[in-house]
Amino acid sequence: MALARVVTFEGVDDARIAQLKQNVESGERPENLPATEMIILHDPEGQKSIAIMFFENDADYQQGHEVMDAMPTDDTPGKRTSVTRYDVAVRATA
Repeated sequence: MALARVVTFEGVDDARIAQLKQNVESGERPENLPATEMIILHDPEGQKSIAIMFFENDADYQQGHEVMDAMPTDDTPGKRTSVTRYDVAVRATA
């Protein structure tokens, strides 16, 4: 079963989101991160963000969690307010 690591942030401005987008589009990615997909949602008015990373199995999730947890705060979207693990119960694309 796939798993998702869902992290919420506050203090995330448009400039930081633009920088993250540029990093992702240029192929920058933390080393040893086995995520299969990443989605970042942004509420510009509230300066909040949600990052969702998908992993295929528990071992990949654990490795990804350790990599992301060790990441310097300068590399995150903003101030982390929560980290939650979810089972991916339903997944579809249009």
